[in-house]
Amino acid sequence: MNPSKQNETSIDIEPSSRRVSFADENHPNEESPPSHHHQPNNHSVPLLLQPSYARSKSMIFDELKNFRISLKWCALDHSSCIGKLISYVTFTLFTIIVPLLVAIFVEIPATAPEDDPISFNKLVQLPESGLAIIAFFTFSSFFKRYGLRQLLFLDALQDDTNYVKRGYTRELEKAFRYLTYIILPSFLVELAHKIIFFLEVKISVPHISLGFPLNSIVFVFVLVSWVYRTGVFLLVCVLFRLTCELQKLRFEGVHKLFEGCGSEAGEIFKEHVRIRRQLWVTSHRYRFFIIGCGVTITISQLGALLLVLASKSEKTFFNSGDIVICSAVQLSGFFLCILGAARITHRAQGIVAIATRWHMLVTTASAESEHCKAEVSEGLASDSDSDDSSNIHVSLIPQQLSSFQTRQTLVTYLQHNHGGITLYGYSLDRGLLHTLFAFEFSLVLWILSKVVVLS
Repeated sequence: MNPSKQNETSIDIEPSSRRVSFADENHPNEESPPSHHHQPNNHSVPLLLQPSYARSKSMIFDELKNFRISLKWCALDHSSCIGKLISYVTFTLFTIIVPLLVAIFVEIPATAPEDDPISFNKLVQLPESGLAIIAFFTFSSFFKRYGLRQLLFLDALQDDTNYVKRGYTRELEKAFRYLTYIILPSFLVELAHKIIFFLEVKISVPHISLGFPLNSIVFVFVLVSWVYRTGVFLLVCVLFRLTCELQKLRFEGVHKLFEGCGSEAGEIFKEHVRIRRQLWVTSHRYRFFIIGCGVTITISQLGALLLVLASKSEKTFFNSGDIVICSAVQLSGFFLCILGAARITHRAQGIVAIATRWHMLVTTASAESEHCKAEVSEGLASDSDSDDSSNIHVSLIPQQLSSFQTRQTLVTYLQHNHGGITLYGYSLDRGLLHTLFAFEFSLVLWILSKVVVLS
């Protein structure tokens, strides 16, 4: 076999480490900064001027400038010591202190028309604060380890096509719209409920009796606390969905590579390895957040169902509005994550069928072309020596055979590496969603059976 033709279809493999290596590959737990051809030595550059230390700072033409400004106004900017201190103080105040004080000092007067909405209100505070705690520490760990640019894989966009860059730019611009679509309607309902709620309840603080002014102050703090906790939880959900949208755009780019039947298998393999690695990194980053939110929301919803069905009091907007709003926000954010993960996993699994079809089309086209060349070769062989004829036939076979084996290897690789977002090895696909739905529905039926027996 001609060595020069072997080099045409060879892939760079390091024999010492026995792994496929590319220029943009690094350790799974690390992410490399953008590569430049003329990059100065970090040892000669001052520490504060190195790119790794400026990754959380806003620049004049930074595409994340508005994103960072929004985080600063939400007290979630961890790029400086002052911002980190303000963030932790705000988190402690609105996530722990305000809900705890409201649960202790809010009382129902004897003249209230309803029996006792306080138990429902206390039930809601636990999951709202729990989800905010999970989301806040997830977000703070992201800032500590990666920064926004690496968290959103912006440094890796230099290797993508213009189609992926334009699509991801649109998704970045629409990121906060999803927060608005969920928070704004929920906030209006929450505002109406809290106005009715604080007109009926009273705040009994020892040695303090301000009456209406005290109710107004607590009312404002409760609303700000609800907006903060809900916003922190939904922000991490939106960041996860944004990461899934980027990988979906990249899979669409891989589909376009398959559409060109002349595409090299090595190029497709390299792109899939890059996407596969980023999916693994995304799964590793968000797995605690997804599992923690799933467990918290399940316990919250089942506990609320059991408490509401077991309660003998009449259910009105006054005493049950908190549960409705809390459930709507929780399910909206969680479905935003789950559906985004299921979509990207479905795209990752569907790449096998596309690769198989591509392999079949290229093989068929190569076979037809080889058949035509064989007919020409037979015509030439009738007018030449047998040695020349054999040389013509042998020179055509290795290239076609090598190309076929390369494509077959690519299809085999994709068949064994088609997972998308995973949770400790389990693919977060539609099959897992069906299993979770069956489990949740079984728990609901079990609670309903217990309530019917008790009543």
